[in-house]
Amino acid sequence: MDAVDRLIAHLKPLESALVAFSGGADSTLVAWAARSALGGRALAVTARSESLLEADAKAARELARQIGIRYEEVAYSELAIPGYADNTPERCYLCKGELFRRLAAIAQEKCLAAVLDGTNADDLSDYRPGRRAAEQLAVRSPLVELGWGKAAIRETLKALDLPVWDKPSSPCLSSRVPYGEPITREKLEQIGRAEAALRDLGFRELRVRHHGSTARIELPKAEIPRVLSAGVADEIVARVRSAGFAFVALDLEGLRSGSLNRLLPTAKSTVDS
Repeated sequence: MDAVDRLIAHLKPLESALVAFSGGADSTLVAWAARSALGGRALAVTARSESLLEADAKAARELARQIGIRYEEVAYSELAIPGYADNTPERCYLCKGELFRRLAAIAQEKCLAAVLDGTNADDLSDYRPGRRAAEQLAVRSPLVELGWGKAAIRETLKALDLPVWDKPSSPCLSSRVPYGEPITREKLEQIGRAEAALRDLGFRELRVRHHGSTARIELPKAEIPRVLSAGVADEIVARVRSAGFAFVALDLEGLRSGSLNRLLPTAKSTVDS
């Protein structure tokens, strides 16, 4: 039995399940396996909130259609979650707690036996307060349970001809705001517009960190020479300023997930955003 068959076999005893579906690589593999194992008793649910771009929501719907899994959306305001907008280091815990409680209620209403997420084995080395919420609410993480890491996930998605096999990781927009700085709808919309503008220029992996009137852009180091080529920097500045920022900075350290956790009193080398 190969790894994919083991994943499907691992889910079959559940008989039914709800998958927390973001449309990223990890949750896509879980959704595909749940559909293969459980058929019509598998349901993918995407959370719609201020921190999810409309383009990402649309892509998730299309991907669920391609997989063939039943699909729903649950819409609510993350900014209304008590404490969320304060943006403490526990923000992700508060966010995931609200999400998983809502998904658990949907699963109970539809008589589905489990809630599954896309956490993978590589994530366990990161600073992820949201994992605590998942554990407290009995959310299952089948990729962790079977030891799947990111490389194996992407290789499998490619073999399955699913288009997200090389989709860059993209944590929620709130992760672009430094801890302690309040999260507002205006900030999230600024970040979303700026990142969409950079993707329109052909940049796939990126973060636009929100530092008040300044946008700090993180790109892979290999992309930095392109920024400095004729005309590209000026175009980036124009587009990011049009998104609502007064100043535009390029981070010479390059893209690194969770760079804002450096500001925490007990900073960790591996982080969640």
